This record gives sequence, C-alpha cells and structure tokens, in this order.
Amino acid sequence: MICSRAEIEKKRQEALEKLAKKGLSPIKSDSKIRNSVTNCANFPISPNIKTPSKVIIHNQKPYERSSERFNGNKVAKGISEFYGANKVNSLTFSLISSEKFSVNMSSYSNAVIDVFKQIPSKNYDSNSRSWFFHIKDYNLIFSKLTLIKSQYNLKIEKLPTFVVSFLQKPTKNCDIDINRLDTELSQTLLPFQLEGLRFGIERNGRCLIADDMGLGKTFQALAIMNYYADDWPLLIVTTASMKHVWEETITKYLTSVPILQVQYMTASKDYIGDAKILIISHDLMSRCCDKLLERNFGCIIIDESHTLKNFKAKITQAATKLAKRAKRIVLLSGTPALSRPSELYSQLSLIDDNFFGSFIEYATRYCNLQKTHFGLDSSGKSNLQELDIILTRKFMIRRTKEDVMKCMPKKTQEIIRLDVKLQNFSETERKSLEVLANRYAATEKSKDKHSLLLTFFSETAKIKIPSVCSYILSMLEKNIKFLVFAHHLIVLNAVEDVLKSKNRKYIRIDGSTTGDQRKYFVDKFQTDDNYICAILSITAANAGITLTAAQIVVFAELHWNPSILSQAEARAHRIGQENPVIIQYLLAHGTADDSIWPLLQSKQDILNEVGLYG
Repeated sequence: MICSRAEIEKKRQEALEKLAKKGLSPIKSDSKIRNSVTNCANFPISPNIKTPSKVIIHNQKPYERSSERFNGNKVAKGISEFYGANKVNSLTFSLISSEKFSVNMSSYSNAVIDVFKQIPSKNYDSNSRSWFFHIKDYNLIFSKLTLIKSQYNLKIEKLPTFVVSFLQKPTKNCDIDINRLDTELSQTLLPFQLEGLRFGIERNGRCLIADDMGLGKTFQALAIMNYYADDWPLLIVTTASMKHVWEETITKYLTSVPILQVQYMTASKDYIGDAKILIISHDLMSRCCDKLLERNFGCIIIDESHTLKNFKAKITQAATKLAKRAKRIVLLSGTPALSRPSELYSQLSLIDDNFFGSFIEYATRYCNLQKTHFGLDSSGKSNLQELDIILTRKFMIRRTKEDVMKCMPKKTQEIIRLDVKLQNFSETERKSLEVLANRYAATEKSKDKHSLLLTFFSETAKIKIPSVCSYILSMLEKNIKFLVFAHHLIVLNAVEDVLKSKNRKYIRIDGSTTGDQRKYFVDKFQTDDNYICAILSITAANAGITLTAAQIVVFAELHWNPSILSQAEARAHRIGQENPVIIQYLLAHGTADDSIWPLLQSKQDILNEVGLYG
C-alpha cells in the first residue's frame, strides 16, 4: 500500500488528537516527528516523499518499554507491583494451645520480624518457619503490627476477640465439699467421675459431659445437681427409653429425695406442681414448654443433648427458653456432634448464649461458612484446633474408656467381607446396584447425593440378606452371646427368622418396642444364659441400654454417622464388661457399603480434629 503525503499528515493529526484526549504529550516536536519517518517493508512510502539520509531514533534507553515514554509514573507503579513492593503480606494468627498462638507470614518482611523480636515470649521454629508467642502477649503484638499495617501493606487475620479475652482470664480452681452430696451417691463415684463433678462445679453447674458411652455420665450429672440442691426443682429431659434408668438411679442413690417428689410426665395434662424432680421426654418438653416455664426449674439435665443439634427445631427452641431461666444446666452426650462442627452450636448456646455470638459468627469461624446458590452452607469445617481448645477449656469434659479404665477389657474391630457373588440374586438386581453406584458417584449436590444414598442403601439391604443370614448361622455354632445391629426391617426380620428356625432364644428391640418392654428384654438377655442373641435396630437401640453379657457385636448394616455406630458398639463395651469385646462389620463389595464406609472415615476424621471421637 502506498500512502500519499496528505494521508500521512491526516494520520499524524489523528494520532496527536488521541494523545491529547489521553492527557499525554508527544515526546518530539511536530517538525522532528516529520523527520523521523522510516521505511517499512509492508508499507512502502510514496515516491513523492524524500527518504531521509539519516534515520532519527527516539531518545530511548536500551530495553525501555514504549509506555515509559508517555507516563513514567504509571510504569514505575507497574514495575513495583510486578516485583512485589506493594504485594499484600498476610499474617495469620492461629491458636495452638490454651496458652500459645502462632503467627505465619505469606511472605518475608524485615519490619514484621523486627516486631516479633520485641515480644518477650517470642519463639521461632526453624522447621516450620513459624513464630510462637504466649497468649498474654497477644494484645501487644497485635497493637504493634497494627501501627505498621498500612506502611507495609499487611493483612492481619487475627484471633476472635471472645477467644483471646477468655484465654487471658485466669483459670478457676475450687475445692468441692463432698459432704454436700447424698452418702450413697458420693461413695459410688469413681475418681474420674469425681473429676467430672469438679469440672461442673468450677463452671457453676453449666457444662457438657461428653464422656465415652458407658462411663457413667448419669452419676456425674446427678452429683452436680445434688451439689446445687438449693436451686431445685430439677428437670431431667431424656429419651422415653431411659425413663426407668433415671428413676432407678435417683431412687437408689438420692435417698434424701422422697419417692413421691420424683415424677415422670407422660402427657401435657399431668400435674407437676409438687415435683421436686421431673423426668420428661424431649418431645413432650417441646409440646409443654409454657407449662414447664411456669414451674421455674432452677436446674436442668438434658440427656442425649445431640438431639438438639438443629437450632431451628422446636425442641431446641423450647430447651433454649428453659435454659435461659435456669441457674444450672448440664448436657450429656457421648456424641455431641454426629458428623460436623455446626451441630455443636445450639448445645453450647444453652450453656452460654453470649460466648460465640450469633450462629453466623460461629459458622464463619468454625464451619467455613460459604454462600451458595441455595443459601448459606455451614456443613464445612475450619479452625478446628481452636474450637477443640475452647470446648475443653470452657464447655466440655470428655474421657474415653482407654483414658480412665486401664483395666477395661480390650475392644477389637474387624471387617468381614461378605461374598455376595455366591448368592442367588438376579442379573437385574446386579445392574440396578451398578446404576445406583454410578449415579451416586456422579452426583455433586449434597441433597441429591444423600437421597441417592438412601435408595442405594435400601437396595443393598435386599442383596446382603442371604450372606448375612449365612454368617448368623455360623455365629450360633460358637454358642457365645452376641448382638446383631441392622437398620432395615427386612434385615431384622431375616435375622429373627434364622434364630426361630434353629429354636434359639433371643430378644429384639426396634422402634416399636416400648420402654417397659426394653427393660424386660434387657434384663432377660443379661441374666438368662439361654438367650443367645439380641436383634437390635441401629437407630432405636444405640443408646440407653446395657448389654455387657455379649462378647461380640455384629453390624449387619452400616449407618452414615460414625457416632451412631460408636454408641451402638458401647452397648457391650462399657463399665460392667469383664471380657474382651469383638466388633464385626459385615461389608459387601459392589454395594452401598463401598460408598458409606469411606464417608464414615471422612466424618470420623472431622470429629477427631474437634476431639469428639475416641
């Protein structure tokens, strides 16, 4: 293409106008630009234009960017950003114990290091490249870093104020007067149970006892409330199946309380005006909340408190109203959180409703709260080490059987692989399982995934029945008492049919079993050697019963909550057990077991981080 002198002049004017609009001025004068035209192979110059004998080059330094000729400030800023002069340096505070915290830097900074070196309790770990400080110096280091924050472009992720202020308070140690307890109760308490009593007294009768199943949480709760008998009446909220356990324990060990002043509420119309101790179910508590509020219970024990995991549920709202009026409240649960940290909030709020603030604040810090298309998602986890420290220091005492019962018989867990291929089921059933497995693996939405898992789980029950029954037959040959846990009725019925066919005595506890029947069945199994097996529903019989006569616990089916399984295991492995206990999980390849088992491991890892799984 050949350009005429007029066209070149027109383009030159357009370029000058563009520079003027951008607020930039050309480096050379108009005459110099005219004389700095060079030849270009792709754009030949018109013959009418004389080629200069010397090509004029702009006054430009070697390797200088073209943009530098127009705006030196902009370029300087770009270079400084590229080389990190204005790069944000994130400082993350993390709690590592009740007395120490660490500060980690995203990038090195001499100014920050100089601040660290001024702190009296400083300690540097060369392996992890982390700085550690005592919690008493938190305010000092934070204030010093705040002074240089803007100058060195620091982003400080500090510890929550409620955590720091709590940990900086001196710990409270008090002497307890054991003579304030009823003699029968005080003489029954084991050393670790006395420690649980002390823990509750040091927290003014507001705490969570989360000891492993079978370690006598009932005795510890009654001891704490017996210590504060002046603040009664006492309300005990429990499951319907535990009514007899509480009644028997109170009658036997709290001899100072007249039997007529211990009542169990069975209907909303029941008169409770004279009750010194009232026992009520969780469901009835939510339905009779106003009536209970009128009674002004000064002390409350809530058994199996994990049932209050949903702070929006009516039962939780009723418990919250009662807890605000009570001076003392003790929560009992061997599994406070069944699978995630969010389930703890409502229980901890019953003990101290001001500590964490709102659920949003709690979930943001400890549940990795996320905004999704379906609303806020609080099913995650974050800062679990910090949460574990706060739980242990303020709210919760937890001991496992291994911690306190050194002479406790050993518990062994085994996985038994069932060979379902040897059983006679149709090819259609096989393909159905494969389709469900593939759909479950491909689904990402948690709601849809859980729905598919339930369907997959139900189909698995049908497939496993022949293999499970075959295994139960082999167990009968050993002539040792054992428990069989299952979830679906068809599996429970199939196991029962096997025992009937062999004329062996057994007990069965499921959702249709009444409280009186449960007690009768448990006593039969515990005292009569002819009863060889207990057929149990995982959801209906995982708590509230003691079956230490058994030495083997067989899980014919799984459950998606590891805490539920742990509770079920503890029916046999608890105080009173004299023999080693073997736990057997019957798993079948190619079924829902392949999906549920890894899910259990993942949930267990989360609970381990918060110190809620033995």
